[in-house]
This record gives sequence, structure tokens and C-alpha cells, in this order.
Amino acid sequence: MRAAVISELGRPPEITDRPEPSGEAIYEVSAVPLNPVDINVGAGRYFAGHPELPYIPGCEGVGRAPDGTRVYLFSDGLGLSRDGLLAERGTAPAGLGIPLPAEVSDEVAAACGIAGTAGWMAVAWRAPVRTDDRVLVLGATSTVGLVAAQAAKLLGADVTVNLEEDDLAAAFKEAAGGAGPTHIVDTLWGPPAAAAIQAAAPGYRVVQLGQSAAPEATLTSAAIRGKMGEIYGYTDFAVAANTFREQYLRLVGHAAAGEILFDIETYPFERVAEAWERQASGANAKLVVSLT
Repeated sequence: MRAAVISELGRPPEITDRPEPSGEAIYEVSAVPLNPVDINVGAGRYFAGHPELPYIPGCEGVGRAPDGTRVYLFSDGLGLSRDGLLAERGTAPAGLGIPLPAEVSDEVAAACGIAGTAGWMAVAWRAPVRTDDRVLVLGATSTVGLVAAQAAKLLGADVTVNLEEDDLAAAFKEAAGGAGPTHIVDTLWGPPAAAAIQAAAPGYRVVQLGQSAAPEATLTSAAIRGKMGEIYGYTDFAVAANTFREQYLRLVGHAAAGEILFDIETYPFERVAEAWERQASGANAKLVVSLT
């Protein structure tokens, strides 16, 4: 079968022939979204290491189970500690796939996965938005941020500002009506997160789920304890399987109804290396590799 294979860390995958998979349920793969975690694993930067080289990347994907059911696949070490799904066929436990409704396309189902669910969970599950919240999304142009912003509108309020402002804290406070945000979705960390927390209203909640701006942030004690603030960490990879499944399907339902939209760019399998390099450069659109 054809598969995208990483033979050397730091280089894009190349399409090559691989032996047919065996040993578990075999899924016919139709769409695989690319994520920063795929790039980090393939570059040797992921904290938990990488599969033995050469390996097939792809932490998630959409395909057909052995019984023909169209499913979304994620977790069980796919693309992290074992071969992933960037191939015509992949293996995973028989019960891993989440059955998909017919009205959602492969591309949208894929976009709803790691990135989409992270944005959804930040306002719907980890620290649920309240109807009177003033929500600030840091990094709202990314897929995670885009979903978080739209989900916040379904559940509460949404505010974004230009991160090129000289005084971020003042801009954040002004954008939230002068009183400061009460709920912050942070995909950036670093100075933007510190400024948002400085501007936040008493009793604020922050859901931290990325470090696109910096891996560290300098926070004052007063900005946290003085305002009785709460900071919640989030990663898809630490969520219980049944909870992830439930919330993923909630998001898929909203996407199928047109209530949450995605900026998706689809690449044919033959251009997987190009898509990989585009993702590595920091693409805002959700890049999905199509194998059909």
C-alpha cells in the first residue's frame, strides 16, 4: 500500500510502498488532518519522543471500519508512539472509531478532531462559558481559536483584539467593555497571555491550550490571587475517551448544522510533503490530506 513515511527527523514525509498492516482492525483511510503535534513529533521536538524510524505520521483521521462504518480515529498512540494514519490503510483497535453522521463531510469531520475539539472544549467543557461571560480568544485566527470564538457565541459572548497593539492589557480591557474579560481562551501563552490576565475581571477563568507565542509567561501574583483567578490546562490527549467522544460529536453536530464553520484547505495525497511544510510554517487554515 502507499504510505507517507518519515525516514529522517526534521524532513517532510515521502510517499512510498509499505507492507499491508495487520494485527488489529484495518481501516481504509480517506482524510487525515495535519496538526502542530504531527510536525513536532516528526522533527523530534515532542516531549514524549517519536515512533521508531521510519514511521507513518498522522495522529488522527477519517476512514472506514472493517464493517464499512465511516468513523473518526484518534488516540491509542497513533502517530505518537506507533504508525499513524497517513496511509491508504491503517490499524487501530476495533472499537476506537467514532461513527460519523452522513451529513458531515470527511474534511469537516477531520477538522472537528484535535484542533476543533480543543477549541470547543475550552468553552463548552473544561471551563464552560456562562451566558454573561465576556470571552477573549487569544489566537482567534487559528483553527482552535476560530472554533472557540464561534462556540463562545453559541454559549455566551466573544471578544477579540489586534495583538499588534502597543498596550495589550489596555486593549484587552477596552475590547471587553472596559471591565476586562471574564473568560480567556489562550492558544498563545507568553506576553499576550500575561497581558490578558492583567486586564481580566475579578474571578476570571483562563483555559490554556497552546504556546504559539512563547513556552513561558511572566505572571504577577496579584493578577492571580488578587482577582481570585483560575487557570485551567487543557490537552485533547489527556481527556477520557468517553468524554472526548461525547464532546467531539457535539461539535460535529454544530458543524453539520452550519453553526460552526472551518477554514479548510485540502491537499491530495500526492502533495503531502507540500502540506506538511505548509503546516510547519504555521498555517492558520486547517490542512487536510485527502486519500480518496
